Amino acid sequence: MTAEPTKLKWMVMIGLLSLCFASCGREGKTIVIKVAHNGSVNHPHQVGFDKFKEVLEQETAGRIEVQIFPNSQLGSEEEASQLVKLGLLSASAASSGGGLASFVPEAELFNLPFIFDDLNHFYRVLDGPVGDRVARAIENKLNCVVLGYWFSGIRNVWNSKKPVLKPEDLNDLKIRVMSSPILLETFNALGAQATPMAFGELYTALQMGVVDGGETDHIDLLFEKFHEVTRYVSYTNHMFLAVALIFSKKQFERLPADVRQAVLNAGRASVKAQRLAMESRTASALEELKRLGLKFFEVDKNLFREKVKSVYLNNAEKVGGMGIIEMVKNQ
Repeated sequence: MTAEPTKLKWMVMIGLLSLCFASCGREGKTIVIKVAHNGSVNHPHQVGFDKFKEVLEQETAGRIEVQIFPNSQLGSEEEASQLVKLGLLSASAASSGGGLASFVPEAELFNLPFIFDDLNHFYRVLDGPVGDRVARAIENKLNCVVLGYWFSGIRNVWNSKKPVLKPEDLNDLKIRVMSSPILLETFNALGAQATPMAFGELYTALQMGVVDGGETDHIDLLFEKFHEVTRYVSYTNHMFLAVALIFSKKQFERLPADVRQAVLNAGRASVKAQRLAMESRTASALEELKRLGLKFFEVDKNLFREKVKSVYLNNAEKVGGMGIIEMVKNQ
């Protein structure tokens, strides 16, 4: 899709969204809250928003109607984040590698390669002082309220050409990455040709040979059917993808006080539901991918870590300094 049709679609959506929120909530009418994410209806993001909808509608006794738009129906992650900032979309799931990276340099802290040891370490950081500090930066840059952090999987590199067992195996492979500058630098440092593109364009790009592979979690490999156009998956575990559940501050402040509290409650409930769904579905997705014939390979992560030391040095100041990086490592 060219830039102009995408822009036109986005501007049409802006008008519709603005009209809806402005006209709802008057004279006792139901307030319609629109939320968006880039996953399929089978993705844990949908589970998170289903729980958000359930709790919010229940606590407001029908005064709120939550409408969920999956599959990037309202635009890419970046476009959805911009709509939230402008107050034209109520909420979106903004990942540190996609919907946040272009707007909030501090959120790139979570994108540093191999910065998290395991899932428990990841959650401790997100739910602790570092996560709070990054949330404040997100709120300031995107004029939003961060309702909590979702989890969007442990990312591995995969391609259709050959097994990647060491960094040198990435040489000359065109790997699609999210729009995060740190992620781009990481894969270039590893020897790949890092290629940013919208998530919704990746399947066709793989079919046409525009890229050789990508880097996602197991759930995206399965539900987005990337397994049909790739073969080799390497357990690089280079990134635990953080997702901020962001709610428009402009819309939040126009809600009655009790509804604002219900939004906060619904956000907390969604975090628990989404994380549990991601964890459970990741395990089942891996078994299904193996059944479908994908080949999985262990790698020596130390070889990959050595190659990306420059990424830390080059980006420390942008993410808040070496001090906050050490806070993450020691959390």
